[in-house]
Amino acid sequence: MNYWVLTGIAVMIGGFMLRLNALVVVVLAALVTGLAAGLDPVAIVSAFGKAFNDTRYVSVVWIVLPVIGLMEARGLQERARALIAGMKGATLARLLTGYLLLRQVTSAMGLTSIAGHAQTVRPLLAPMAVAAAQPQDEAEAEQIKAMAAATDNVGLFFGEDIFIAIGSILLMKGFMEQNGIVLSPFELSVWAIPTAIAAFAIHGFRIWRMGSARK
Repeated sequence: MNYWVLTGIAVMIGGFMLRLNALVVVVLAALVTGLAAGLDPVAIVSAFGKAFNDTRYVSVVWIVLPVIGLMEARGLQERARALIAGMKGATLARLLTGYLLLRQVTSAMGLTSIAGHAQTVRPLLAPMAVAAAQPQDEAEAEQIKAMAAATDNVGLFFGEDIFIAIGSILLMKGFMEQNGIVLSPFELSVWAIPTAIAAFAIHGFRIWRMGSARK
């Protein structure tokens, strides 16, 4: 087994620790992995092009963004703030924890596109979180918005691997089969459940800590 292909993981870890541009880090990691696996630069670039062509969602973005912009122009964020302000007992911790749970459960069922940064976090979740927390200044408001975005990321990332037909599960299955380890997608998805639970507990604690600091 060629363990040099794992150097791409080290490149990713080092790049993120140095806070380099995420896109640059991922591209470098892919290049290092490809070279370590014995691929020539042309084959690596070809693989990039094929992956981009197979997973294009540009048309979806062009459809979603105008709709969200029109709704925001008609007062969507103001309505979201008014809704959360009128709810008794609504707190930052309860709102974001509930969204985290919803995002993980729906992602585990394969419904990864029903929420997201463009269609949910920016126009709805972030304004509601700010209204629930009532920050003292703009810096605190930006931290709350960042936590709302992070909550969506964590819920999606650790929830989608439970769904057996997601791309990451199929990728792991193919990689293991190439190295003589035969596993079914169901077996891989089951082992993603403890990770998802741990992610929920850890990020839930981060949310609770931010909410407690607001009191």
